[in-house]
Amino acid sequence: MKLGYACMNTELKTIFRTLRLATAEKEGVGKIKELTIKNMETTLEVIRWNIEHGILFYRASSSIVPLSTHPINDWRWWEDADFLEIASEIRRLVAEHGIRVSVHPGQYTVLNSPKPEVVRKSIEDLEYHDKLIQLLGGTDMILHTGGAYGDKETAKKRFAENYLELSASIRQRLRLENDDKTFTLRDVLDVHAMCKVPICFDIHHHNCNNEGEPVDFSEILATWEGFGRPKVHISTGREGFTDLRHHDLISEEDFYELLKLVKGYEVDIMFEAKLKEQAVLPFLHKIQNQ
Repeated sequence: MKLGYACMNTELKTIFRTLRLATAEKEGVGKIKELTIKNMETTLEVIRWNIEHGILFYRASSSIVPLSTHPINDWRWWEDADFLEIASEIRRLVAEHGIRVSVHPGQYTVLNSPKPEVVRKSIEDLEYHDKLIQLLGGTDMILHTGGAYGDKETAKKRFAENYLELSASIRQRLRLENDDKTFTLRDVLDVHAMCKVPICFDIHHHNCNNEGEPVDFSEILATWEGFGRPKVHISTGREGFTDLRHHDLISEEDFYELLKLVKGYEVDIMFEAKLKEQAVLPFLHKIQNQ
């Protein structure tokens, strides 16, 4: 079992640099490259810190390449020697230490939108993440189903149809997560039945958004056949069990509830907490000392 966290490291005080379009128009793609290289160096620094502290699961920032899909960015970063040099070192460390690396495209990547232009841009974003995750030596891209648009069943079918049109490379890495407001665990399992996308189970989202159905982890596990070890998400509500906002840390109650659900299965757990690595380390030490 690997425990991990997302993007920022509070001890290192990491910053992933972004770029306004107006600045890019003024300073050109050279500025995009400059910030991308800094973001890659930051990612490498975090990976090294994680190795030193025994954290072998990490979600890389989606913002590594600023304006990654905007037409102004015609820099072929995935072929750039300076980028590839850092990426090669990250991949070496990932392979040598057995680190799992994931990415999580943002809220505007909506594969089931009824608007073709939104779907087109979403696919462009997935193509960016696919290039990035491969160069980082990673395996997982996590996505939510999207919106219900007044007809959840049709929205689920639209996701499945658009998923099946994606490249084989993206489909090999894309995982579908149950969300905290619209698409329950049962909903995403329905989507899996239509297109075979693996399901990334988020226990806090399930606690906030379910229709009373129990969790059968063997059913979730089965969706990962041919895709490696399942990954799951955990967070704690800031002010209550079903508070959608994330707490700084993960409660012992929530962590051990998840362990009970996955007992007997090999899974990796992504912590979604404000204090990032600080939330992971206490539980990592407990597991190591058992």
